[in-house]
Amino acid sequence: MLHLRMITPPDRTHAVLRLVENTVGTTHLVVLTGAALVPAGDVVLCDVAREAADELLQALRALGIDEDGAISVENIALTLSKRADEAEEEAPGEAADAVLWEQLSEATHEESTLTVTYVAFMIVATLIAACGVVLDNAILIVGAMAVGPEFGPLAGVCTGIVRRALKPAVRSLVALLTGFAAAITATTLFSLAMEALGLFHRSMLDNPRPNTSFIWQPDPFSFVVALLAGVAGVLSLTSAKSGALVGVAISVTTVPAAANAAVALSYGEVGQMWGSAEQLLVNLGGIMLAGTLTLYGQKLLWRTQRGRWSRTPPGTT
Repeated sequence: MLHLRMITPPDRTHAVLRLVENTVGTTHLVVLTGAALVPAGDVVLCDVAREAADELLQALRALGIDEDGAISVENIALTLSKRADEAEEEAPGEAADAVLWEQLSEATHEESTLTVTYVAFMIVATLIAACGVVLDNAILIVGAMAVGPEFGPLAGVCTGIVRRALKPAVRSLVALLTGFAAAITATTLFSLAMEALGLFHRSMLDNPRPNTSFIWQPDPFSFVVALLAGVAGVLSLTSAKSGALVGVAISVTTVPAAANAAVALSYGEVGQMWGSAEQLLVNLGGIMLAGTLTLYGQKLLWRTQRGRWSRTPPGTT
């Protein structure tokens, strides 16, 4: 269940109440007349099944509540209520399959904005990966995967494409490319500095590296893994079940590939540099392709489920 808190202009409160009452899957409706001060208006509270939330949010926005009032959405960890159980049963589909497009857009907007913190995380992750590829250390590679923040912009591009929102998609793409450019530049300088200190050597890059050689040797499996990672990442994001392991899966051949490209560039290893760059581009493209198709698939699936439910209302067989 989700909890909605709305500040509504008094002249639209009745319309909001009627909308909530007519939306299947809502309950616990509360009205506090004149309780809101900034902006001034009434406060309307209700709980809604996740499956019915997206349709309700779109209708509320159509009433202009987001412009002249406010709409806040919170996840409810626990609700002990028979009526809430009934509301979830009445709502179409399953909660895990429902996509809250407004929430998804907001989440990807926050995570795909080009900020100093985002660039810093990209640089730190790539520096850790650089140490990992030079030392052929799988533990450092996994550490870099966990730190890398690049899935935010990748998800932002996918969401922008599916929602036909050009500006968010371009903003996310700019953040993605700028982050990797800054990280590769910083890592190249870092590699030169480590060599000057005697901590990195060219022979370390040329030696056999069984744990990390896949990073600069792309093959068909690179694209397959990217597709699977893209599907896993988007499903995790839309179902609100994201976790650290998803970040690891997404970063498996992005941040490490960028790091290997930077180190190879510092030593003039053109073959490894281009191989790493190809690995990076293949995986970024595969993740975005799979993420976009997954969102389209979820959109189609949900539309089909709602169509079946509308033809078979609750309580009928």
